Amino acid sequence: MLRSLRGLVCRSLKLDHGCALHTAARDGLSSVSTQDVPAVRPRVIFHTSESDPAKHTEQHEGRLYNIPLEEVKAVFPHGLPYRFQQQIQTFNEARVMVRRPALEILAYLKGSNFAHPAVRYVIYGERGTGKTMTLCHVVHYCSRQGWLVLHIPDAHLWVKNCKELLQSSYNKDRLDQPLQASVWLRNFKTSNERFLQEIKTQKKYMWGKRESTEEGRPLGEVVEQGLARVRSASDAVGVVLREIKQQSHRGSFRLLVAVDGVNALWGRTTLRKEDKSPVSPEELTLVHNLRKMVRNDWSGGAVVTSLSQTGSLFKRSSAYTPHELLGKEGFDALDPFVPIPVANYSPREFESCYGYYLERKWLQHEKAHTEDGKAELRFLSGSNPRQLDRLAGPL
Repeated sequence: MLRSLRGLVCRSLKLDHGCALHTAARDGLSSVSTQDVPAVRPRVIFHTSESDPAKHTEQHEGRLYNIPLEEVKAVFPHGLPYRFQQQIQTFNEARVMVRRPALEILAYLKGSNFAHPAVRYVIYGERGTGKTMTLCHVVHYCSRQGWLVLHIPDAHLWVKNCKELLQSSYNKDRLDQPLQASVWLRNFKTSNERFLQEIKTQKKYMWGKRESTEEGRPLGEVVEQGLARVRSASDAVGVVLREIKQQSHRGSFRLLVAVDGVNALWGRTTLRKEDKSPVSPEELTLVHNLRKMVRNDWSGGAVVTSLSQTGSLFKRSSAYTPHELLGKEGFDALDPFVPIPVANYSPREFESCYGYYLERKWLQHEKAHTEDGKAELRFLSGSNPRQLDRLAGPL
């Protein structure tokens, strides 16, 4: 009798995968099992204790690594996406996912011959796939390796909604953006302070009739000049970029030029002159100097850029390929480059992100903890990192 009952229960459990058990019987079986053995959900491994990007390999792919908060302030004083900054404040930790596009770039950098002209990489993908975080992973790697990091995290802000435009004192045909320039100088100083005393100016620079920076002085004096005299900030940025570019080939430091939203350097702006005529990007001192930095006419480092729909003014919202966002002028300016596509989360990456949100109690809704809830989140977000983040917030 006992054997026949045991066989009946076993056959019923097997049928549950393909056929529906009677509701009362299924509920009865589940209640008995939960009373006897507590349900224990296996913990998904989504963290890695390896916090050094130089040691990240394919075995770490899809896992989250931790960046100490004090390091975040030094390496990314202004370079992290707004929603990720909110996440840091909420969780009191900064965890970045190790993804294949970043691993690909790191492998290229490790195998590069820096005596050759700088190789350019263009990160691209659809909205919200994680292009900026991929760039930040590379920035963190280079910072840990002791590189001088020239990070432009918001190039699109240089071509739209600028509150103050001044005619350049150096070139009357160009326009200065003193506020944007001074903000960038301050953050550049935070990230690269040790280099500012080591690198010396190669020529004398005049800032006015009475102010100048002599040849052979620390580059930090140029930065301080731009911070103290905001009107000179745009010219100070130009001097900093010029000196770094000209000295990178010596081998005393490695240089990373990292530009998020590089497509903003070509195309159109929302800015207007006093006569209401439109301002073209090449008329802006900051853009003019940054365009020089993304050329490959220098050695001793690399240029890693990303494309952004945010910076693609007057472009189709669905555009995301390099040719679409850069346009002919920008594409020709960056060609040749190594394209680095960033896609939505893979199943493994989605599981890691979902598991992390559960662990941090970011998903409070009871249904979000079920397999059906997880499947619904995957479906509604399309495994898009940004959409998943937005959906998880209210839950």
